[in-house]
Amino acid sequence: MTQKMNIHNPQHRELMIEQILKGHMVALPTETVYGLAVRADDDQAVMNLFKKKGRPSFNPLIVHYASWEDVAATFAMNSCEENLARHFWPGPLTLVLDRPPDLYIASCVSANLPTLAVRVPDHDFTRSLIRDIGCPLAMPSANRSGRLSPTSPEHVLADFPHDGTILIADGGACTLGLESTVVDARNPQQISLLRPGIITKEDLKPWGNISSSSDLKNNKSSSHLAKTPSSPSSPGCLTSHYAPSRPLRMNVTTPLTHEAFLGFSGSPLATRDLSPQGCLREASKNLYHDLHLLDREPFTSIAVAPIPNQGLGITINDRLARAASSHPTNQNLSS
Repeated sequence: MTQKMNIHNPQHRELMIEQILKGHMVALPTETVYGLAVRADDDQAVMNLFKKKGRPSFNPLIVHYASWEDVAATFAMNSCEENLARHFWPGPLTLVLDRPPDLYIASCVSANLPTLAVRVPDHDFTRSLIRDIGCPLAMPSANRSGRLSPTSPEHVLADFPHDGTILIADGGACTLGLESTVVDARNPQQISLLRPGIITKEDLKPWGNISSSSDLKNNKSSSHLAKTPSSPSSPGCLTSHYAPSRPLRMNVTTPLTHEAFLGFSGSPLATRDLSPQGCLREASKNLYHDLHLLDREPFTSIAVAPIPNQGLGITINDRLARAASSHPTNQNLSS
């Protein structure tokens, strides 16, 4: 059985450190979502992680460090990257950096790319664990590949219920509830927003010109995802991702019979409401939590009310569009 560990129990903490040092997996809390962690310098452990999740080998992972100083001591960062790191770390920002030639990180972590996606999580327990382990951790979300991201220990257990090889550090519910923003600032004149997240495009503007291929247009469809590469240049760029097991529809005002209705801002008929007051930050925190609750009987599909396509709404719509594109049966649903 998958076991939950108390992060405040010193013996449990030592057991988790021992497991990771031996090349085993531990699900760790962050401020964004729970991650499934292994040593980033252990080739076999990383390959086992890909296999456990069912994650395509061409989809790179994010490497987590204990501090921005550790990253700065390892990577040759330009002034823009350093400014972003100083301002947003620890926090929900992932930077795609040039990989130093002498850095030993398992090649499959970055899918053999010349870059590495790195971040410093804003979670005291997880940062202290990384520090005591003595090496960075490769840590994608602690779920089966393509499924809804986990924001609680219970979500991890639901995906790996009988897996005796995984320990779960029980840090309670994640405070933010959405994955990190992924940015490539190797060209300081044109910063690329590769995956929207809690840190929005507007938040990044003080640091330079921002380009994004993942903004939703007019909040109407997921057609922007057609350009998403099948072999991504960074984590979080696959077209079909973050999906419940049931088909999902966006921009719905009237749900179908037997369809769960995820509302926003006091939507009539809502089974659950992401934010009755229309707060996008509250909605972003509740998104995966509510989708997990609705992805079950008696519902046959999930309909989601229109979400304003601004600020954090862009991130929410991005995740919903990827979830909707994961189900071919969506084309047979009509409102």
